[in-house]
Amino acid sequence: MKRLYNLMLVCMLMVTLSACGKQAGKESIVDAAAGQDGETGNDLGGGEEQQPQIQEGGNTVTGDITFDFDTKTVLLNSGYEMPIYGIGTYSLTGDTCVESVTAALDRGVRLIDTAHMYHNEESVGEAVRNSGIPREEIFVITKLYPNQFDHPEAAIEEALAKLDIEYIDLMLLHHPGAGDVEAYLAMEEAVADGKIRSLGLSNWYVEELEEFLPQINITPALVQNEIHPYYQENDVIPYIHSLGIVVQGWYPLGGRGYTSQMLGNEVISEIAAAHGKSSAQVILRWNLQKGVVVIPGSSNPDHIQENTELFDFELTEEEMERIGALDRGEKHDWY
Repeated sequence: MKRLYNLMLVCMLMVTLSACGKQAGKESIVDAAAGQDGETGNDLGGGEEQQPQIQEGGNTVTGDITFDFDTKTVLLNSGYEMPIYGIGTYSLTGDTCVESVTAALDRGVRLIDTAHMYHNEESVGEAVRNSGIPREEIFVITKLYPNQFDHPEAAIEEALAKLDIEYIDLMLLHHPGAGDVEAYLAMEEAVADGKIRSLGLSNWYVEELEEFLPQINITPALVQNEIHPYYQENDVIPYIHSLGIVVQGWYPLGGRGYTSQMLGNEVISEIAAAHGKSSAQVILRWNLQKGVVVIPGSSNPDHIQENTELFDFELTEEEMERIGALDRGEKHDWY
């Protein structure tokens, strides 16, 4: 009887071990499937680094930064989509700013760049609120200036109040300065509170990023720097892209006093004529094909319209190289 009892115990143990083995095998299969299928381009939680892919249809791929030329957007590492072209509002104030942003929104522009230092956040907010366009369809960028870094929480609240558009899509630090890390950490808190959706930097280069990034928690979604054919940042852009950060260019047409010179450049003019486009459109398209978001500023409705017509032509590799050869390392502002 005792022998029979022991035999029954052994059989029960074998059945139990077999069931556990099957369950473990099932869980291993589930884990493996999750590892293969769970880490997609939308997995923003630190999965394995995505490898560069070649996309069809004229999409630009640099590192893991992909411009979708069909939707005219790019997916930020924060999980939000941002248009790849928009309007800059530097030097636009008061009614001129309201009218310019309104003209841009009427022409399909959905990305607007402003800053505390531009003194026009109220005007940008007015144009957005009065546009009749759903808030979630408009992407607004603003910036904290270094003289605000010692009181970042109050500066963030000031920007929210001036814009008066519920939340800020993307807030940047305007350029490096004393207290920039503390200011960025305060912006991180504002993200947690739902006041800001994405964070970024302006006028940060390789050395600045290498020093700055280890001190913060949220990787910037975007870096905005001066970029145009005479100042191309051909070493900086790939580095920023390699970090999973989108690059945006200010002064894409040359900036203060240099725009006419750049638009009159013989190489650019020849390429423009070949495509039946303006020199401005060629420069903006060149930026887009380099993986650089463009935010040209203008108060002229015709120019604003012109700056949207960038998706019905494509520069050849040779044309890109010809414009690339124009690089002078020539910055047009002091940042």
